[in-house]
Amino acid sequence: MSASRLQDPRPSADQRAATTRARIEAVAEALFRRIGYQKTTVADIARELSMSPANVYRFFPSKSAINEAIAAHMLDGVMAGAEAIASGPGPAAARLRALLHHLFESDLRLFIQERRMHDMVEAAMTEHWAVVERFVIGIKATIARILADGIADGAFAPIDTTNGAEMVKTATMVWTHPRMLSDCLRQGRSEAELKGQLDVMVDFLLRALRA
Repeated sequence: MSASRLQDPRPSADQRAATTRARIEAVAEALFRRIGYQKTTVADIARELSMSPANVYRFFPSKSAINEAIAAHMLDGVMAGAEAIASGPGPAAARLRALLHHLFESDLRLFIQERRMHDMVEAAMTEHWAVVERFVIGIKATIARILADGIADGAFAPIDTTNGAEMVKTATMVWTHPRMLSDCLRQGRSEAELKGQLDVMVDFLLRALRA
């Protein structure tokens, strides 16, 4: 009898646990979007899954932990897009502009246009979750890679790319930080206006970086 026929076709305990965790995250995210993060309870999530709250707590110690997992999934998608832009074709200046627009548009789509997700984001940033910190570190590293490419090509002046990435991130925070972006929109600035202002800031930064 071959080894393949001896393999147990049933999912392992780890696979079943991963599937249950994914179901809990999916249901929780749907509830966060429908009724809001603050109003959603673990009991609500359990009820949607036809399981007990105690069973949910077997996989996540708190609602905050569920939120963190959802935030990680969302930010991983944004990070994958950023890395694709950084590794893609074209001059460094164009890729830097595309990356900053990607962050701006991702914030609008995920955290601003989905109004009920905003309190989830607020909770994530208030609690200083490691997932948010990892995302910020990853974005700065991606900016630094683009700056290094520009320096290597002779398009940008030689600088410390780590410090340069920090300055670019700080200079564009109004367009890439969910809380600040939300404040701008509440003050009456339109998405189109903010997008145009981001381009003006990118032009300014590129002039400063130019060799």
